[in-house]
Amino acid sequence: MNQQTLKKEYSFEGRGLHTGRYAHMTLCPAPENFGIRFLRVDLGVEVPALADRVSRTDRSTTITEGDVSVVTVEHVLSALTGLGVDNALVKIDNEEVPILDGSARLYVAAIAPDGLEAQEAQRVYVELKEEIEIRDEESGSWVKLTPADRPSYEVTVDFGSRVLGVQNARWAEGEDYVGQIASCRTFCFFHELEFLAARGLVKGGDVDNAIVVVEHPVNMEQIENMCRLFGQPKLSVTEQGYLSNLKLHFPNECGRHKLLDLIGDMRLVGSYINAHISAFKPGHKINSKAAKELLSKL
Repeated sequence: MNQQTLKKEYSFEGRGLHTGRYAHMTLCPAPENFGIRFLRVDLGVEVPALADRVSRTDRSTTITEGDVSVVTVEHVLSALTGLGVDNALVKIDNEEVPILDGSARLYVAAIAPDGLEAQEAQRVYVELKEEIEIRDEESGSWVKLTPADRPSYEVTVDFGSRVLGVQNARWAEGEDYVGQIASCRTFCFFHELEFLAARGLVKGGDVDNAIVVVEHPVNMEQIENMCRLFGQPKLSVTEQGYLSNLKLHFPNECGRHKLLDLIGDMRLVGSYINAHISAFKPGHKINSKAAKELLSKL
C-alpha cells in the first residue's frame, strides 16, 4: 500500500501527566519517507521518534536529541500507527505531550473523520529475518517478535491483582483501532500514587485521565488524600475495586491500554513491522528494548 500522511493540521493542548507542564501540540502533514518526528518549537530542536533516542522509560516513554527531550510520546505514536499514518511532524512547545484523557481517543476523534492523504511512495514494512525475544528475568516480562505477513499485536497483563485478574488484548493492522483500542486510558494502583507523587510524577493527573485500581483495603484518610490529589471533593471505591473517578469503557480496559502503549512504543522502530508482536506483562522499558533490538538489526 501507499504511504499516508495527515490531510491537515490538528491541534491539542493540556498538561503533561508526569511533569504537570502545559503544552500546545500540533500534528502536521509531512512528506514521503519522513517518518514521525517531534519538533520542540520552543527550542528549535527536532527529535526523531526512534528507539535509539529513548532516554527514559519510567512510567512513560521519553525520547531525547542532545539535551532536548519529549516526554510521554507513546499515546500519540499509537494513534498515528493505529490510523495508518506513515509521515507526520508533531510540533510541541514544552517537554511533555498533553495527557488529555489518558488515551488516544481525542487524536483519532479529530483525525479519523477526515481520512488520510495518500502519497505516491509505497509503504516500506520492516521485515524480520528471524524471531526476536527480549526478556526481563527480574519482572518475568517478555516481548517476542515473530515474522509475519502483516503487523499484529497481542498482550497478556498479569499483575497478580485480585481486581484486574489476567487481562488479554489483541489488535492487527486493518482492524478497528478507533473503536476497540484508542479510548482505553492509562491506569495505576492506588498504593502507587503516593510513591509516584513523591517522585515528582503524576503532577498532571486528574479525574478524567487515569483509572485507579484499589488493590488493598483503604481508609477514609487515604481516600481524602486522593481526593486532594485529583482535585475532587468526594471519591469512593466501587464494588469492582476501582476508584470512582471514572467508569470503565471495557472490562479489560487496562489490558487494552497496555496494548495501546505497546503499539506506540514499537513504532519507535520507525515504520510498520511485518511481525506478530506478543508480550507478557509489557511496559515501556521492555517495549523500548525490543524496538531498539530490532532497529539495531536493520
